[in-house]
Amino acid sequence: MKHLKRPARRALLVVHVAVSVAWLGLSVGLLTLGLTAYTTGDPTLTEASYRAMKVFADWLLAPVAVATLVSGLVLSLGTPWGLARHRWVWIKFWITLATAAATVFALRPEIEHAATAGVADISLVAAPTVSTTAYLFMTAISVLKPWGLTRRGRRLRASASSPKAVDGRSVHQTA
Repeated sequence: MKHLKRPARRALLVVHVAVSVAWLGLSVGLLTLGLTAYTTGDPTLTEASYRAMKVFADWLLAPVAVATLVSGLVLSLGTPWGLARHRWVWIKFWITLATAAATVFALRPEIEHAATAGVADISLVAAPTVSTTAYLFMTAISVLKPWGLTRRGRRLRASASSPKAVDGRSVHQTA
């Protein structure tokens, strides 16, 4: 894929950060509602919490998950970072793909079931806990960019005409 021009890259980066933060916030909100539903002794509050979760699941979960996945994929393919050149990008891609799939195919149906049944369900505490942890981890590796290049990234860097990498590090380590 051809690299994005700077204005397009920057706009897409803003979109990606915004939808990623929205997904994290949505996950924390679902966790709060799930905890409320599970820990309260009031069946009316349990039902109201699950119904609120259903509204978020019906209107926001899938679009935010897909927007995060697509914007991240286009960003990685349209910039020198690449999708499979750096371990942190590759790991973020697979975690995003897994959490998006789990959101659409497991969490949404579980919320639908809980909203219909109105009975406390620990899985609606566990799932948002796992997703919140995953999103915080992906945020951390986006900022820290650990682990260096993948095998493909090292091969591409070695074959490139310029010895400088995207991150400004030289191919050769100096003492």
